[in-house]
Amino acid sequence: MPSKSAVYAERPSRLPGAVVWTKTVGGGAEAGVGGLVLPDGCMDLLWNGGRLMVAGPDTRAFRPGAGRGARWAGVRFRPGAAPALLGVPAHELRDQRIDLAVLRPAAEVRRLTERIDAAADPAAALEALALDLAAEAPPEDGLVRAVAAALAAGRGVAATAEAVGLGARQLHRRSLTAFGYGPKTLARILRLQRALALARSGVPLAETAARAGYADQAHLARDVRELAGASVTALLRA
Repeated sequence: MPSKSAVYAERPSRLPGAVVWTKTVGGGAEAGVGGLVLPDGCMDLLWNGGRLMVAGPDTRAFRPGAGRGARWAGVRFRPGAAPALLGVPAHELRDQRIDLAVLRPAAEVRRLTERIDAAADPAAALEALALDLAAEAPPEDGLVRAVAAALAAGRGVAATAEAVGLGARQLHRRSLTAFGYGPKTLARILRLQRALALARSGVPLAETAARAGYADQAHLARDVRELAGASVTALLRA
């Protein structure tokens, strides 16, 4: 979640399952846990003051560095959707932020960047770019969507593999390509997101832990600390 020095907004995208977001940062780089970007199993297409970038899937909380422009726009793709659009396996971008020109021809990226820079609404222009990429990409893999949906709902890895008709090794291999990490890591990250959503809605932490699939509240606290680098209470205050 952004700190009080930032203004953040998001809306559903016209691209199924995606979210369009904007953030304006004031007073330099964000400090404290409010500036953290938490792992969520997703990849983002980013625009920031004349640069187009891709955020790969995170395994730990990421803090944007200083020296970036104040205005950000992004399209957050649902888990497993971005690799087909970008033409690169997700695990190759794990825990990275890279220029789009690494993945696409430099001249094309310069033209696209100039178009978004000149747009009255950079977020809408970035969304249009994402829609163009989706139109060029192969159809989304229904099996990948089924895996993400099952793990997001709290189904175990073995049960998920059985439900989609894959062996453990096949599921792991497909998950690395689609999500950037194996199904156990993805399940853990999605459990974190379930827990934070429950806690932010006012559910007591003990009940949050039980409903999200943790053994107890102490297990929730340890997992959040390891993945987010902060306590549950600090994240909720932010």
